[in-house]
Amino acid sequence: MSAATDPRAIAAIVASALFMQNLDASVVATALPAMARDLGEDPVHLSVAITSYLVALCVFIPVSGWVADRFGARRVFMLAILVFSGASALVGLSQGLGSLVAARVLQGIGGAMMVPVGRLLLLRRVRQEELLTAMTWLTMPGLLGPVMGPPVGGLLTDLVSWRAVFWINVPVGLLGLLLVWRFIPEVEPQDPGPLDARGLTLWGLALALLMAGLETLGRGILPAFAPPALLGLGLGIGALAVRHSRRAARPAVDLALLRIPTFGMPTVSGTLFRAGAGALPFLLPLKLQLVFGLSAAQSGMVTFATALGAFAMKPVVRPVLRRFGFRMTLAVNGVLAAAGVAICAAFTPAWPIGAVFLVLAAGGLARSLHFTALNTLSFADVPPAKLSAATAMSGTVQQLGVALGVVLGSLVLEVTRMAAGRAEATAGDFSIAFLVAGLVVLGAVPGALRLPAEAGARVSGHRP
Repeated sequence: MSAATDPRAIAAIVASALFMQNLDASVVATALPAMARDLGEDPVHLSVAITSYLVALCVFIPVSGWVADRFGARRVFMLAILVFSGASALVGLSQGLGSLVAARVLQGIGGAMMVPVGRLLLLRRVRQEELLTAMTWLTMPGLLGPVMGPPVGGLLTDLVSWRAVFWINVPVGLLGLLLVWRFIPEVEPQDPGPLDARGLTLWGLALALLMAGLETLGRGILPAFAPPALLGLGLGIGALAVRHSRRAARPAVDLALLRIPTFGMPTVSGTLFRAGAGALPFLLPLKLQLVFGLSAAQSGMVTFATALGAFAMKPVVRPVLRRFGFRMTLAVNGVLAAAGVAICAAFTPAWPIGAVFLVLAAGGLARSLHFTALNTLSFADVPPAKLSAATAMSGTVQQLGVALGVVLGSLVLEVTRMAAGRAEATAGDFSIAFLVAGLVVLGAVPGALRLPAEAGARVSGHRP
């Protein structure tokens, strides 16, 4: 079987994009305190460096499926890698918060086309029986990013500069571009119909306004009336976007997909899980550096445990899903994952670093199993004709969940420290933030319990 037809080879090559994106996401959190010192900003306020990228992803991912069908998925995928790599270099050259945010937005546009279109390249070439294997191969190389990100990002920050953590995306992107050009054939362009410009505009505006309102709420960055006004306007435009999507013949965001139980549950309840779990990569490096007093390199070596645990779980996913099925796995593991996030509230400088490492690795195991199960279940019953719309919606919701996690963590820190009248976040503020994030993860469990017992059985091999 050639690389052009072997789903494992295609998945591994497409995963170069996931590697880049995950590497970038993990190094930003580790380098955030150093970035704040260099740019003269508050570390908590500099969460905008993360959310601006994630908001750009959410705004532009919905159009990715249409663009891939119209111009060819391989061609769009290669262009997206170029944009992402070039924008990464610009982030490293930023001299102020404005130029940093602008470069991160451009990076987000590249990422919006890169990951969902790469996933689409894979999904169009695998049978349903191969889906779990393909998804495992897709995510395992991509997990090298967060495994390497914290220690590499910490070392580069301490030994060179925080700017170097973005420049490493350039050689990785060039390697991925070469592999795609050499081994992955083009998927023939299709007729996606006219572009739903109105729907894309409404959804993009709604998401951008909601995230801007949440990001600035209680920060004193804007006048007191502005954040609630942004949130209200975002909700109003969001209602118009929902109304449009229900009436349009070929909407950019196809809400009818939510009627498929195996797609609707990972989309709705999965957003809660991603929001709670997404707060962890933001909060943990800050706590280790601001409360424990660790350097960026030391912090990276500790937080690397979460990704190591995630990587170790991948070979176990198939046997677990075959034995217990998606419903039981997501319900029970959701409780374990919530506990893995909430227990971070108990970390104090008195804890041995080895104990912190082991606890984080165990939590990484649970979160990895959950993410893989959610991502696989999402496409278990999606008709081939709906794959482009499904990958676009799934990608948007996934990134929205992660963005909400960063906003959740930074907002709880800001509110608790302002309520206590402190200038800087303390260990108690971080503890409250971790507990809130754990409760949000736990909120995803009822959705899993509503799944049919046979949900995704053709993919998992489970027999209720």
